[in-house]
Amino acid sequence: MTLPQIAPDDFVRRFPLRAKGLMWLLGAGASASAGIPTAGDMVWEFKQLLFISQRRVMPQSVADLSNPTIRQQLQAHINSSGHMPSPGAADEYATLFEAAYPGEADRRAYMEAKIRGAKPSYGHMALATLMREQLVRLVWTTNFDSLLADACAKIYDTTGQLTSVALDAPDIAARAIGDERWPIEVKLHGDFRSRRLKNTPDELRQQDARLRQLLVESSRRFGLVVVGYSGRDDSVMDTLTEALQHKGSFPGGLFWLHRGEDQPSPRVSRLLEHAAKMDVESGLVSVENFDEALRDLVRLIKDLDTRALDAFAGERRRCSDAAYPSGGRGWPVVRLNALPANQIPTVCRRVVCQVGGYAEVREAVERAGVKVLVGRTRAGVLAYGADTDVRRVFEGFGITQFDLHTIEIKRLRYDSGERGLLRDALVTAITRQRHMRVVRRRNDLAPADPEEAMWKALQRLVGTLSGTLRSEPELRWREGISIRLDWADERMWVLLEPRVLFENVADSNKAIAADFARERVVRRYNRQLNDLFDFWASTLVGDGSELRALGVGDGVDAVFRLSPDTCFSQRARV
Repeated sequence: MTLPQIAPDDFVRRFPLRAKGLMWLLGAGASASAGIPTAGDMVWEFKQLLFISQRRVMPQSVADLSNPTIRQQLQAHINSSGHMPSPGAADEYATLFEAAYPGEADRRAYMEAKIRGAKPSYGHMALATLMREQLVRLVWTTNFDSLLADACAKIYDTTGQLTSVALDAPDIAARAIGDERWPIEVKLHGDFRSRRLKNTPDELRQQDARLRQLLVESSRRFGLVVVGYSGRDDSVMDTLTEALQHKGSFPGGLFWLHRGEDQPSPRVSRLLEHAAKMDVESGLVSVENFDEALRDLVRLIKDLDTRALDAFAGERRRCSDAAYPSGGRGWPVVRLNALPANQIPTVCRRVVCQVGGYAEVREAVERAGVKVLVGRTRAGVLAYGADTDVRRVFEGFGITQFDLHTIEIKRLRYDSGERGLLRDALVTAITRQRHMRVVRRRNDLAPADPEEAMWKALQRLVGTLSGTLRSEPELRWREGISIRLDWADERMWVLLEPRVLFENVADSNKAIAADFARERVVRRYNRQLNDLFDFWASTLVGDGSELRALGVGDGVDAVFRLSPDTCFSQRARV
């Protein structure tokens, strides 16, 4: 059965008409923009902590949790224990949490440290604004934080309007719902101050049955909007599945707000498919994040008093323009590794046909043997290249539409198919026009010929640019950079990271590679790094002319123009 989908704009139009008949379920993703790590983030922290303590290594050796090589190293250690859940398993987070901190008091202290200092995001404030207007009445959450309560205190200008019920008071929740003392927040996993913090496998299985029954009963009166929740906890998913057994459940619909291009977990897919079979209006709604989803909802509600919300949005601007550093006393606190992208592509070719997912799309390009860059989204196959080449790749899949696709700014704010396509296009442009080559991964680049004269300046900064290490298999290394695209302050940035890149990496020589890279870069202090960023910025930008990915004239090409001025921070003026 096909997973039911609801277009984001369709959901936004429906919401004002049925808001009072919908309850909400918030997961960890709803608190991510407030600075609280998600369960996925904490999973890697637990793996890192177990690795450092059990292998007795320096924390700096595995400090970068965004590095795929380090993640592989941590996961290999976890796998070697023989008793940990597989990555992505429903009980992975809880089991690792208990392994890292066996004591309940320690787990409570850990959670309190993560929550301390967090402030409500725009999404929490918008939800509280809707609560004040009785457009959101009942919120369930798996989170431990008090962000929604803090937001209500700001919007209502008092702490007494929200009834917030933790795990240890299910009877209070039942009475509040029965008496309709709206708004109500029910914490399914308790509160971090609660004596009975629920956060280990055994504790999760023993989650209070009364609260789950209340959720089932409430599902007969209300529809449900789920946001920021991955479906990780069997107890909650079992409860939603049980609710569907009752005829007429979720009368207002079941809407699962989902971020990114990846498919939801199998458990979520099964729930939505089951709901569709039970004739419940339901579907997956693609959103950018919790904050943007609430912004879209608020925007379409007439006569909504948003003065407090607007004032909050103005206060929470995260960055401001910094003056360009000049003089001996004008230097900023930090020089960042971000180059402004002054020009990025705004359109690409779109092909609608019967080809499958991204892997099948890439295979089709390789079979055709042409230079075409591709991405895969729900809109179709997105591509750069000569039109004749693009048609050659997909003509066997029954092309029904062949047109231009506008790259929307909102699709570049997160790791979407469009942003991935632009990253591949930028890397291709750099390799084509800056004498570089890809090493191992698509965004790792190194000099194509380290003996060329243009690399002498780099050699003076870092020494030898390539070499071989004795290992099994033999390791080849090169001095290079990693390239990444990111969105901040309403514009695209190119993030560059000087790195030692390796070829022929295997489990048997990973430690050798890590030790060599660490020894090579450990003495690159501020002055050396500053000079290194200057070199790479000037190399990538060149004379300031366009960077063209393919140089084609009879199709759609990706064209970039970068600024050599890296981003700076400065002390805030208080």
